[in-house]
Amino acid sequence: MVKNNIELDVKVKCIENSTTQAQIAEDIQTTKSYVNRIIKKQDGVVNNTFIKMMEALGYDIELTYVKREV
Repeated sequence: MVKNNIELDVKVKCIENSTTQAQIAEDIQTTKSYVNRIIKKQDGVVNNTFIKMMEALGYDIELTYVKREV
């Protein structure tokens, strides 16, 4: 199981960076609807097979976000 609430995490990071999901979509050259679909989909960010493998090994998944130094 992925422990993070990715939808909430993205919204918070957007607010912290004064950006929108639409701007992110433009930056990565995709549509805002695709970005939104990936964020809302339960296994959209982390591959479902990977999740099942880690669960079979007795692990949950927690994502950690580290701000890149530019």
